[in-house]
Amino acid sequence: MVTMQDVARRAGVALSTVSASLTGARPVSVATRARVTAAMDELGYRPNALARGLASRRSRVLALTYPVGDAGLSRTSAEFVLGAAEVAQQRGYQLVLWPFAVDDAEGIVEVARQGLADGVLLMEVHLDDVRVRALRAAGVPVALIGRTAGDADLPSVDVDFAATLSEAVAHLADLGHRRIAFVNHAAHRVAEGHGPTVRASAAYEQAMTDRGLTPVQVHAEESVPGGRAALAGLLGSGDRPTAVITMNEDATFGVVAELAARGVTVPDGLSVLAVVSSPAVAGQTVPPLTTMHAPGARLGAAGVDALLALLDDGSTPPPALVPCRLVDCGSTGPAPVRAGAAT
Repeated sequence: MVTMQDVARRAGVALSTVSASLTGARPVSVATRARVTAAMDELGYRPNALARGLASRRSRVLALTYPVGDAGLSRTSAEFVLGAAEVAQQRGYQLVLWPFAVDDAEGIVEVARQGLADGVLLMEVHLDDVRVRALRAAGVPVALIGRTAGDADLPSVDVDFAATLSEAVAHLADLGHRRIAFVNHAAHRVAEGHGPTVRASAAYEQAMTDRGLTPVQVHAEESVPGGRAALAGLLGSGDRPTAVITMNEDATFGVVAELAARGVTVPDGLSVLAVVSSPAVAGQTVPPLTTMHAPGARLGAAGVDALLALLDDGSTPPPALVPCRLVDCGSTGPAPVRAGAAT
């Protein structure tokens, strides 16, 4: 069995230097750390995580809280989690998922106080988030994938909803669409102050207004029936849309199902664009949907690095806003020539 003493001999350094390279207990030069790392690789040495944790007074574990619920993780949400887990491991940490509900601040704090994680990364952030308040009051290091209405001094990374919805509207407007509806998350999400729902709503309204277009927004329940009902209401209105933007994955499947049931072709009869989604999700419909691909892996990684910066030296990196990227899978096309095409 390879020991730290073996690594020290191979690297030509003291045993204490190997230990410091692993735990960060004292500064080690870049060149020396590189020699230690090379020796570990050559010998196949794997440091004991528990020993490292005891030496550094850290668990080497980060917690990511996500309210999984009955539906579990969506493919898009999984990109955030997997991106965070990969980078945490690269930094010498393990990421654990805490599936607490967004209103269960007491449960999160109780577990955090047991020292099972060095810091907490929050997802599904609300504008006034009780979890943030409780963790800060308990002195638990916390970073956000999302943003509250305040807490500007907390490390945070988020989707740039303003840029994302502006590009989504521009893409459809450039195709000649003037009646562009938006299917957002459920109305109770607005009342609860769910950050993505509220910010996307405001961004869509602004993007439409900037182009002299009339916003038409509906809030759909997070289900296939909810999406079907939302689209039925839009198509039954006096000024039917020629394009629909969706930001509600379960409801998006309902939108596509309702179009199929009515015999409306996509994109000839009606264009559909899913925002803050992923091509993996979009590929589950017929036809595959054009998406504004959420930067899940990038934001998950950035969230971990922001939390580690807070843990390492107490610094708070500037907030990072990353827009979604347009992935054209063919579900958007020129606006129908006749106003009654999408019937």
